[in-house]
Amino acid sequence: MERKIILLASFIGAAAVIIGAFAAHGLKPILDDSSMDSLGIANRYQIYHAFLLFYIASSNRLTKNQQSILYKLVFVGVTLFSGSIYLLATNILTAFDFKSIGFITPLGGMFLIGSWILLFIYNYKNKA
Repeated sequence: MERKIILLASFIGAAAVIIGAFAAHGLKPILDDSSMDSLGIANRYQIYHAFLLFYIASSNRLTKNQQSILYKLVFVGVTLFSGSIYLLATNILTAFDFKSIGFITPLGGMFLIGSWILLFIYNYKNKA
């Protein structure tokens, strides 16, 4: 399980750096300030959760089952939260109106919040 989590953490971390660089250098002349701010928020949350995944993989306080649950919550959360913001922020660049899927952003946020709350609960219950 640890290997799988570290691979995901590495992937979403690298993707965040690539997306951030592309946004700063390629999209800045095209997008308005509000869209650039949104991209920055999505990017920061993606990086934060890459670090969370590294903690989850390396923690000896978590069982394999707990790691698996947290891994899934973070994966879905980052995909829905950051992914939908990336699409919404670049909406003017495509023919598809991504505003119709905007409802998934808070759903992704709930998955991310859930992962942090569950991490707290797991660590609170583990007295070691």
